[in-house]
Amino acid sequence: MFWRFNLKARDKMEEINTIQKIAVMAVPLIFAIVLHEVAHGWVADKLGDHTARSMGRLTLNPVSHIDLFGTIILPIMCIVLHSPIFGYAKPVPINPYNFKDPKKGMAISSLAGPGVNIVMAVTFAFLLRIVIPAIEGFASTQAWEWLLVPASLMLGYGVMINVVLAILNMIPIPPLDGSRVVYWLLPDRPAAAYYRLERFGLLIILALFGFGILGSIITPVIRPILSLLLGGDIL
Repeated sequence: MFWRFNLKARDKMEEINTIQKIAVMAVPLIFAIVLHEVAHGWVADKLGDHTARSMGRLTLNPVSHIDLFGTIILPIMCIVLHSPIFGYAKPVPINPYNFKDPKKGMAISSLAGPGVNIVMAVTFAFLLRIVIPAIEGFASTQAWEWLLVPASLMLGYGVMINVVLAILNMIPIPPLDGSRVVYWLLPDRPAAAYYRLERFGLLIILALFGFGILGSIITPVIRPILSLLLGGDIL
């Protein structure tokens, strides 16, 4: 039972149309993006930078974090184009000069976002592959169709979304989280030159996405992780 992915939910994932996918994916997507940003701010707060707290961004209220393009339009585009699903929220403000070591503090607080996404992916996979099948044995057919199938779909997509967000954000293109780690590891002069790429970072990412290069970069990494968590070739 532990290593068996729920086949009913898997079949349903393949059957639902685009509108249904958007409806089912909305909750885990927003949850993943919001917790990703809150994790940045929470760790920064623990390291001495209280900017996010003072601006009211250490909240799970999605309204405080939603970005029209990154949280709504971009994920819908990904679903319609059948590409890896990702998005972003309004970045949580962090002032690195409040850290004892600004470069190290930025790197650690940046890693918190992908770290939380991996924890959520593992948690959702546990619920999907162990808890849901256990409940299924006691549930009626009606309860399965009305409650457990939607829950299974949300958990399955939650695993996928969180893995994609974690891996995508570790790409070392500023302003993605992986770039903060590279910036920390570089000597000061190369780090300063590298940091200047940030003004073009979003354009680079969107170009890679538009030409299908982004998917080819992250899919070989994402596929084995999803196979491990969900039990089978997903992508």
